[in-house]
Amino acid sequence: MKRFLPAALGAALAMAFASTVSSAQEATDITPSPQQIHWQDLEFGVIVHFGTNTFLDREWGDGTADPKVFNPDHVDALQWARASRAAGARYMVMVAKHHDGFALFPTAQSDYSVKSSPWMGGKGDLVRLASDAARAEGLEFGVYLSPWDRHEPRYAEPQAYDAYYRAQVEELAQHYGPLVEWWLDGAGSAGHVYDFPRYIETLRTYQPNAMVFADMGLFEYGDLRWVGQEDGYIRGENWNVIDRHGYRRWRPVEVDTPLHDLHWFWHPNDEGTLKSVAKLVDTWENSVGRGGQLMLGIAPDRHGRLPDADVARLEAFGKALRARYGDASNLARHHVGTDENIEAALDGDKNTFWSAPAGSRHATLEVNFGHPVTFDRTLTMEWLDDGQHVRKYAIEVFDGKAWHAVASAEAIGHMKIDVFPRVTAQRVRLNILSSVGDASIREFQVFNAGPLPSN
Repeated sequence: MKRFLPAALGAALAMAFASTVSSAQEATDITPSPQQIHWQDLEFGVIVHFGTNTFLDREWGDGTADPKVFNPDHVDALQWARASRAAGARYMVMVAKHHDGFALFPTAQSDYSVKSSPWMGGKGDLVRLASDAARAEGLEFGVYLSPWDRHEPRYAEPQAYDAYYRAQVEELAQHYGPLVEWWLDGAGSAGHVYDFPRYIETLRTYQPNAMVFADMGLFEYGDLRWVGQEDGYIRGENWNVIDRHGYRRWRPVEVDTPLHDLHWFWHPNDEGTLKSVAKLVDTWENSVGRGGQLMLGIAPDRHGRLPDADVARLEAFGKALRARYGDASNLARHHVGTDENIEAALDGDKNTFWSAPAGSRHATLEVNFGHPVTFDRTLTMEWLDDGQHVRKYAIEVFDGKAWHAVASAEAIGHMKIDVFPRVTAQRVRLNILSSVGDASIREFQVFNAGPLPSN
């Protein structure tokens, strides 16, 4: 993963973030593609790290590991997929080649792959197993193929390596079914010039619907962007339109972080780094709950299975999320009768939405419970097919005499969870104080979730 960035790349990311708010006011004519809408609705995925590093107790392989060290005795990709689905994930990305250059699929471009390992007599294909398992468990599938390659001799010759990388793109894009995402990592890229336009042209030939993830500093025309760090949190207002060098594009953010603190690959005696359920829920609330996408790293052990403790933690994480934000916990589902327009935002159906009055730049969406109800957060989803329109809003409660704000911000976007001190009220509303164009809200939900889980 991206453990460091060249100084110039980091500066580019900082400039991109700084320009986001100023650009947002000029960006309402930029809308997402159908594929981006679909991807944002997935909300939560996992990325699988497995390879020679697993057997050498490393995070960063240098490309010199003997392929013979890769020899798991019980690969169970279905277990990975089941555990991911239990956590609430909707897609799985497989690291087909990390920075060490060792390919987990039998690429015809190099012998540095599973075909040179003793695993399955050199006939194995981890990408195939992961792809089949993901689809069997109802998950969509994606691929990570590191541009940086510390083993391949052609890496020193950019044109020769570009041809090598494109050939691997073709293999992965043609033989593993529809891909929802293609991961382009920026680590180790200082001083090397990649032919990214040709890479993406090749990918688009076979996978026109795959979303391309990349750092803002790699190229401006990616479909998805990195949040800028790996702690799992979005900070500041989250706008979907990003300006880089005057090039504006709808580019939602993906937030990547591992299940274990600072560890993407499995390591022995590592259970102490496993993140708590409370930490995972807090991460979800500050990534998905701030309009982004959560990409959680999972790592099989030397047997090819997720450790039992990891499986249990993923299951407990999913259970905690469902308890806090499941449909049964949504207090707004129980309200007094209202009109059809408002009902579209309260019905739990993301395919319907409330619309502000035509031409309005300020509007309110109110829930009347019919009796006093205690709650401590709201979840709001903007309908984004026509762009991100809300520019300022408040969550307000009625005390019997007047409305009082309990939370306020600027961006809503795909999803925004607003948390505030517990309050008891019969009426609560979303007050859209400013919008550019007519605001549309898919969901307005109310919860009494309480503190984070204790474990």
